[in-house]
Amino acid sequence: MILVTGGARSGKSAQVEKLVAGQCQQVLYIATSVVTDEEMARRIAQHQAQRPAHWRTWEGYRALDRVLREQVQPGEGVVLECITTWLANLLYEASGGADPDTLDFAPLEIWLQQQVDALIAACQHTAAPVFIVTNELGMSITPENRLARHFVDIAGRANQKLARAADDVWLMVSGIGVKIK
Repeated sequence: MILVTGGARSGKSAQVEKLVAGQCQQVLYIATSVVTDEEMARRIAQHQAQRPAHWRTWEGYRALDRVLREQVQPGEGVVLECITTWLANLLYEASGGADPDTLDFAPLEIWLQQQVDALIAACQHTAAPVFIVTNELGMSITPENRLARHFVDIAGRANQKLARAADDVWLMVSGIGVKIK
């Protein structure tokens, strides 16, 4: 399990592509984004165009542990992009789109951390190398709204779990990868 973290536009995807190319001929790319508007559709299309054409793609965010257990083919590596988007999609779905000011985040986070635990277990039980992209959200100012503050906390704790479980961890800063574990 290889975790690549960093800020937005820090070069995480390019680093993962470089790392996976050095180890795997065939790749299953797990894309956790969903189209929510035109701008997101353009971002997804740009990512699709940048990926090698021979990579297989699985799009979705539910039951990623099952995807790792059932979809990975022999000799294939896995790229999972990205944890932050995955968590945001799960959080939105689990909350039913409720007003963030009324949410009780404690049970939601317990459930989300259980999803992270299941993902880690699946990564540890697959023979495939799994390259995981995540955003480092905790290097900025504390967000002004309740939802963003809780999301930064949830993502930060999830990233810590993933980093502890990972064999290698890379931090991307301005396109430069620094191996920190």
